[in-house]
Amino acid sequence: MNINEVKELMKQFDGSSLREFSWKNAEGELGFSKNDGHGVVAASAAPAPLVATVPSAAPLVENAEKVLDEAIPEVSVAEGEAVKSPLVGVAYLKPTPEKAEFVSVGDNVKKGQTLLIIEAMKVMNEIPAPRDGIVTEIMVSAEEVVEFGQELVRIK
Repeated sequence: MNINEVKELMKQFDGSSLREFSWKNAEGELGFSKNDGHGVVAASAAPAPLVATVPSAAPLVENAEKVLDEAIPEVSVAEGEAVKSPLVGVAYLKPTPEKAEFVSVGDNVKKGQTLLIIEAMKVMNEIPAPRDGIVTEIMVSAEEVVEFGQELVRIK
């Protein structure tokens, strides 16, 4: 859940007759309360949860927006087009453990050049560069399990 979705939920909650709201998934949890006493807002996308305690509904929304804005850093995205995984598997950045990586950030690549390999069902699938360009970002690490559609490399 991104910050804009959280803010939209807070607006909808503030305008509703609900007294409490909580939501939880594998990424974390989020809770709002209009009850007297202290309301708690918790959101976590990492092991360390973010918690803000406020006394009422109006400050809850204002303080939560401020805390979430401060706690979630702006992510800068490297320039270029992302090459996405065409399948689920394990990413390998080198042809063998002893050899150098297929590509590094800053490398010039040609259309069709192998960027990395994804192993799926004991088959090594080469992932080619879709066009000529410069590698601006490698978004996976060696032997990381990747999902279908996950961004792997960015080429400018």
